[in-house]
Order: sequence, then C-alpha cells, then structure tokens
Amino acid sequence: MCGRTSCHLPRDALTRACAYRDRRGQPRLPEWRDPDRYRPSYNKSPQSDSPVLLSRLHFEKGADSSERIIAPMRWGLVPSWFKEDDPSKLQFNTSNCRSDTIMEKRSFKVPLGKGRRCVVLADGFYEWQRCQNTSHRQPYFIYFPQIKTEKSGSIGAANSPEDWEKVWDNWRLLTMAGIFDCWEPPQGGDCLYSYTIITVDSCKGLNDIHHRMPAILDGEEAVSKWLDFGEVSTQEALKLIHPTENITFHPVSPVVNNSRNNTPECLAAVDLQAKKEFKASGSSQKMLQWLATKSPKKEDPKTPQKAEPDVPQWSSQFLQKSPFPAKRGGAGLMERWLKQEKEEEPVAKRPHNQ
Repeated sequence: MCGRTSCHLPRDALTRACAYRDRRGQPRLPEWRDPDRYRPSYNKSPQSDSPVLLSRLHFEKGADSSERIIAPMRWGLVPSWFKEDDPSKLQFNTSNCRSDTIMEKRSFKVPLGKGRRCVVLADGFYEWQRCQNTSHRQPYFIYFPQIKTEKSGSIGAANSPEDWEKVWDNWRLLTMAGIFDCWEPPQGGDCLYSYTIITVDSCKGLNDIHHRMPAILDGEEAVSKWLDFGEVSTQEALKLIHPTENITFHPVSPVVNNSRNNTPECLAAVDLQAKKEFKASGSSQKMLQWLATKSPKKEDPKTPQKAEPDVPQWSSQFLQKSPFPAKRGGAGLMERWLKQEKEEEPVAKRPHNQ
C-alpha cells in the first residue's frame, strides 16, 4: 500500500523535474492548473493535496493528448457519482486501488474507462515494517535509485532547445500510476479533483517491509503511455501496471509517524543498530544536501558549506538482519555504508509548513 509520501520541491523546481518531450519530440515543461493549491511537504498524507501529471486533453477539447498539465489534487478519490455534500462522508478508503480488483469496483472502473489516468509525483513514499513479537513499526523511505552525474546542480529553465539538457539533472522523482475523478457538489460549487494510487504485489526487494507497493512507472516511455489516453487504450495501459525492482530505500526516524511533522528529518537515514541518526557518509550527505538546497525556504547565506563530494548510487543492497524479526522471513534493514567516504559538514535543515 501507500499511505504517506514526500513531495517537498518548490513549484518551479518540480516543474523542471517533470520536463518531457511531446509527440513531435519537442522539449516541453508541463503547465500548472491551480498552482496556488500546491503545498510542498516532507510528510503528505491522504486528504491532503498532492501534485499529479495528466494529459492536457482532460481540460481542453481538441488538445494534443501527449501534452501535460500538473495539477494539485486531493489524495483519496471521491467518485463522480457520490451524492453526499461532504467528501469526508465517503464510507470507504480510496487512497489506494488494488490492481487486481480495479475493473471490479465502480469507484475505479468508471474513471479508468473514461481515460482518467494520472501520474502521482513524489520524492518517494514511506512504508512501515511490522515486526514480530513487538509493537514496534519501523518506517522506511522508498525511492528511485539516484545517480550523480557531471551536470548535477544544473536546474536552469529550458528557454530554448539548446538548454534541454540543462532542464533538470538532480533528484529523480518517483512516478506512481494513479486514477483521478471529478466530483461536483450536489448543491453546486467548484469541482473537486481527487486521485487514488494503484498498488501491486510488492517486489522482492521490498517484500520484507510490506507485501504491497505503488504501481511505479519506471521511465519516460511508461509515463507517456499511461498519460496518453487519446492514443493508448485502457487495456494497453494496464500492461504497465506491475512491480518494479528498480527501487531503493533506507530506514528513517519515527518522527515521520506523525503527519503533522514536516521537516527534512522525516527523510534522513538512521542507523537501526545505534538507534540514533548516524553521521552522514558521502552517499547519505547527497540526500541531506539536496533537501536543504532544493527546499522552498531559503538557506541562511551565512551558513558555511563545503564542496559536495563525488557520490555513488544509493543502493538497497546494503542489508543486514534486523534486531526485530519481520513477519515474512528475515527483515531487510540497511546497515551503515560499507565504504565510508570523507565526512563533511552537514547542511542546515529548515522546517517547512505543509
């Protein structure tokens, strides 16, 4: 399942992270709808607004279905046929949608049949591992593997095709398959756009943490096909819904358990053996620096910073046995990086309001 995410990038940076090529191969940045509703957060929960990608054709008749819009939507799908005057009166949970029953439940089958497919954007998502013989639940942050390249840090806007390679070369956003719907209040008023995240059986790498995971669209081709309902049928699009092993994770502090906590600490890696946050190696420092420099709130210019070291790809292969046995076999827990890089001064963290 997926019940908590992080999407903390400021609006302009999020836009650049979603750069794409349209059907003609032209570089594009998606346009925003209701941009003022977007609130960056390290700790998003159902019923909050999150950014999703969808085809422009949903809003403009005759538009190119390969062109994209970013719109903040309510997490937790409210079906268009819902008759009550308050979405909170919905009697069942629609934050997730199981892929194996998607065509059986009216709440999901109807919007899917209308082509209302979207891509939910996030830094990553949180999942809690239930442990045997204890009430302890260990949270993890789960995301795409990140690779530092020579162009990292280059986030200028794409003012011309020549600038295409400079659009975005930082954190790779997690792209999750979703379905959205539009609900009109019975008494009149603005339409409420809301979405659900499709879930699948967990991949082998995450099975020790949880038996379900979001349906992750891995790569631009998968994202394009899922969004382009004008050219890609429902049957073809559903072939994209399956587990992916291209995922990595690390344990985080229980501070994320409370959805009111909205700070970079929610994402920071912790050492489960020491039961405290460890000194960051070069690899984990990549995460901390990214959080601080890409956050909506400006850093104090007086805060000293050292040059960023070369950073290897984060990997979920650094595993050890957990002091808390997992429900399904041995738990997969991240140990300290086997090869410590030169430590550097941590970048100051700044809290953000959701």
